[in-house]
Amino acid sequence: MGFVDLLDQIGGFGRFQWLHVTLISLPGLLMASQNLLNNFTAGMPAHHCTPSANHSIPSQYNLSAALVTEKQLLRVFIPLDASGTSLDKCRRYVRPQWHQLLTNSTAPPAGLNSSQETEACLDGWTFDQSEFTSTIVTEWDLVCSLRPLKQMSQTIYMGGVLAGAIIFGGLSDRFGRKVILSWSYLQLALLGSSTALSPSYSAFCTLRFLSGMSVSGIILNSVSLKVEWIPTSSRTLVGTLTSFFFTFGQMILAGLSYWLREWRKLQVAVCLPHFLFFLYSWWFSESARWLVLNRRSEEALRSIQRVARINGKEDVNITLEVLHSHMNKEIVSSKSSFSAYDLLRTRGMRRISVCLVAVWFSTSFAYYGLAMDLQKFGVNVYLMQIIFGAVDIPAKLLALLMLTYLGRRVTQATCLFLSALVIFTNIFIPTEMQTVRTTLACLGKGFTSSSFTCVYLYTGELYPTVIRQTGMGFVSTMARVGSMAAPAVLILDEVIPALPSIVYGGAAVVAGVFACFLPETLDIPLPDTIEDVEDKWPGNRRPKEQQVQAEEMSLKEKVVSKGGVVSKGGVVSKEEIALKEMKEGESTGLNAL
Repeated sequence: MGFVDLLDQIGGFGRFQWLHVTLISLPGLLMASQNLLNNFTAGMPAHHCTPSANHSIPSQYNLSAALVTEKQLLRVFIPLDASGTSLDKCRRYVRPQWHQLLTNSTAPPAGLNSSQETEACLDGWTFDQSEFTSTIVTEWDLVCSLRPLKQMSQTIYMGGVLAGAIIFGGLSDRFGRKVILSWSYLQLALLGSSTALSPSYSAFCTLRFLSGMSVSGIILNSVSLKVEWIPTSSRTLVGTLTSFFFTFGQMILAGLSYWLREWRKLQVAVCLPHFLFFLYSWWFSESARWLVLNRRSEEALRSIQRVARINGKEDVNITLEVLHSHMNKEIVSSKSSFSAYDLLRTRGMRRISVCLVAVWFSTSFAYYGLAMDLQKFGVNVYLMQIIFGAVDIPAKLLALLMLTYLGRRVTQATCLFLSALVIFTNIFIPTEMQTVRTTLACLGKGFTSSSFTCVYLYTGELYPTVIRQTGMGFVSTMARVGSMAAPAVLILDEVIPALPSIVYGGAAVVAGVFACFLPETLDIPLPDTIEDVEDKWPGNRRPKEQQVQAEEMSLKEKVVSKGGVVSKGGVVSKEEIALKEMKEGESTGLNAL
């Protein structure tokens, strides 16, 4: 028997699980807003140098100012860019070129000396406000020589997500999933809303970094808290359906951005609701698995009885002895301390971790390479965000079918290979066929989104309970590295236009190969210990003799005293007393230990 059997006794996927999963998933509607917010808060409108003030048309041109259009007037002060089709964004004439007002004239009239020398935008920039009323680009003039700061703000945010994956992953294994999740809601609500008050670019980046940390805490603990209360048979359906919250969140972001075209208002709108999430998060039940493994069995029992009551299973008699009988092996294993080193210490865990690192990195790398620069497609940025969100719906439904009938490994590898195929195909599509290129980009984004859906579920099923959060934090760290590297790769198009696509597609192919070496977890109970992982891995199963010896050594390390079991350190625990009672009453209990 295992913990999953206990879940079946208290209602399986009942009323509690529906409420629990829904409430944990609701913040996902705004997680897309956090990760993709830079498309709008850092949107770059069309811009040009602000013309020098106090100018008038010289009398020798015999032109009335009333007859001169704004576009014609700009040609007097702003030169054309290298393409010759639009105004230069970073230079202006030192002296006005009034002769540009004459029909079909590109040179001054004879006898007039009009130098075409240019200079930087000494009076700032004028921005087109038809698409964005204000962004951090218009706020702090992040154009021309300061243009890299636009992408740097996103890189800094992703750096915060990376730091959060490292910090909150370990903290939640130590202090619990629920408390870290609640803290992450509060941190994002406070610091995210405060970002709208940023007086400078440096303050904005600092607050975005801290907000990114809280986003990691929310995502990682939401996944674990859902998975650890869900029966095995429901994990695929629940994991896929809850990912749609992120999908619809992308379309909500487009609507909010279209409605609130000022970056400060948009920042508040996507962060303030987390105060509500923080308030109701105290209703959540801490993972009973985690509580038992951290010597808090009484709390775990109360949580289980609460779940049974909500599910209408009050008649089910669950006691500490029953709970321990379902988790005796995990209790013994939990007496050891675990660190990130244990993710690589044994053969099975090492193989899982290496493969997942490749999958997480490449999925995030390709995803954010496509999703974080919507303006490059030449389509209205709000419409493009809706399209990119909508394409996830059929992609994730396809992923659900594949996860259910083909398993996790095949689904993961197939999504990665298909995304690579689409990215490579786009290399050969002429740039003038913008519609086709955009369509293929949407398909590629859909497959990478399906890969994300699968890998979140897959990782939670591969790592054992005793180190699940540390493992999630470890592999998602590589995802953040990928999301930080993705914008930098776009610079390579200045060398060879196809080079970014080659890098994105190549990374997806490599990750697809690594995914083929992961074990299948379809309809398999969650592992609770590292030994579970090693024993389930084909070729890594310990010989029967070694397992018996390990069990005997575990028993020899305890001495029995009156009234209970005393460990080598002399500390008596209720879990050990319960194990002693099971040993005396049932031989099967001894064998399980």
